[in-house]
Amino acid sequence: MTDTIEIRELSYQVEGFALKDVNLTVPSGAVYGFLGPNGAGKTTTIRLLLGLLRASGGGIKVFGEEVPTDIVSILGRTGYVPERPHLYPSLTVAEAVSLHAAFHHRFDHRASKDLAARFELPMNRTLSRLSKGEMGKALILLALAQHPDLLVLDEPTDGLDPVVRREVMHAILDYVTETGATVLISSHLVHELERFCDWIGVLDQGTIVAQLPMQEFKSGLKRLRVAAGASAIAAPFSVIARAEAGIGGEVWTVRGWQPEMSSWFDEAHPLKEVVDLDLEEAFVELLRSARNPSGREA
Repeated sequence: MTDTIEIRELSYQVEGFALKDVNLTVPSGAVYGFLGPNGAGKTTTIRLLLGLLRASGGGIKVFGEEVPTDIVSILGRTGYVPERPHLYPSLTVAEAVSLHAAFHHRFDHRASKDLAARFELPMNRTLSRLSKGEMGKALILLALAQHPDLLVLDEPTDGLDPVVRREVMHAILDYVTETGATVLISSHLVHELERFCDWIGVLDQGTIVAQLPMQEFKSGLKRLRVAAGASAIAAPFSVIARAEAGIGGEVWTVRGWQPEMSSWFDEAHPLKEVVDLDLEEAFVELLRSARNPSGREA
């Protein structure tokens, strides 16, 4: 088996929102960044993946097993950090750890103690008295101490300060390095995922806009400055947006670019410049092109 998660033609609808034929594949051992603006459907997709919601169409497999038929087996191998804390606030951190361990036969108590020391968590303090950063660390501790084969993280660092975000992400990456676990991490913070993920999926308005290796995503999206009148018909790349740029010039945003493609342009309509996009610019351009297909050239 080469894929930990396989989602095919997934559909789900509630009043005012729908997921539409979502196809998503997370390779085993990948750190997969699940990107999208707030309200795109990332949390809904994750809840369907974990059997917390029932799909209206399509199928989900995790570890080659079916959701929801085999959900007990799947959840036994999955660590989950939800978008909002889900723990009993009256418990101390130590009591929350003991309660969590009782439900997970793979729970690693030594790893739990090591992470508590690493995060400097106040184990005798009640959860209601933890800071937001301490709560974020506690949730990651519980998920990692389960010793999961799959980590599903829904906006795990949202609202945390930069120091805590770095601590949390480094703990996750250390675990992945040691175990080869797969990670699905949902976020709208594009710049954060750029440093950690090797695959990327972009969801917008309930639809997958793009899914590809991170390096291909970063290197294949470019902004080209070309002579006015150039045609993109039969181009070896996809033009996802184009606009005038002063007298005698245009700017094309393209996908699937490779350096050797510069030879496709001719003397009559030359390529003037290739401009790199950072991940956030590329993300915005993908969303813009998905919402405005007329920006593409036929």
